[in-house]
Amino acid sequence: MSVLPRLRFGRDRETEALERRVSTLQTALKQCAEVAGRWTGFRREVTAAVAVLMLALGFALGVYREPIQQSITGLAQAIGLASPAPNADAAYAAYRKGDYATVLRLARPLAAEGDARAQSMLGLVYYRGRGMAQDHNEAVKWFRRAADQGDAAAQFNLGVMFSEGQGVPQDYAEAAKWYRLAADQGDAQAQYNLGLSYARGEAGQADNVSAYMWFNLAAAHFPASDTRRSAAVTSRDLLANKMTPDQIAEAQKRAREWKPK
Repeated sequence: MSVLPRLRFGRDRETEALERRVSTLQTALKQCAEVAGRWTGFRREVTAAVAVLMLALGFALGVYREPIQQSITGLAQAIGLASPAPNADAAYAAYRKGDYATVLRLARPLAAEGDARAQSMLGLVYYRGRGMAQDHNEAVKWFRRAADQGDAAAQFNLGVMFSEGQGVPQDYAEAAKWYRLAADQGDAQAQYNLGLSYARGEAGQADNVSAYMWFNLAAAHFPASDTRRSAAVTSRDLLANKMTPDQIAEAQKRAREWKPK
């Protein structure tokens, strides 16, 4: 009679015990991170020693190395031994401060990795020539990459560049397309520019109903203290003088029914 091998269900006891130890270790590291924030004086030295010990243990555990390293990284960040990974918010903050060298240092690697906000920021730096020579071709490249990912600011800026023929052939229809994508997300400036495009008939025949609708939305979305709100209101009211009551009612209805995408 042949002897069939015994089927094993579940994990062996040794593996389960190892996983329990790893879980206990990660919990301890988390507690260390919480306590570290309240330590003074020698907290860095003590916690650094703990981190080194835990890292060595993590490597010894082999398959559990990654979760252990993640826990140690969190602990190091909590006590200031390591900084959190830079993100696009830091690049925007540096831009507002006029620190363009930092903007470029932070935004470039993020943009290369596909971060849409960093790509949009990098496009803006090239477009305005902040911290470098103005380069509309580079600006278009980075705006387009971000715009294709749905970044409203990049979509608006790309619309401006097509409208002005900067880095691309002037194309009002293409400009209106990018304005529309940003306007659909609630970007007030894009809504205003789209209203102008319809009012002037830049992408075809003038459409006062659509223009009024977008002026109305822009006026609603600009902050009350923003002078651009007054411009949107004035443009809407001047346009109303050329419209019938039915056209105004239709434009207002469209504005009420509009929802951001």
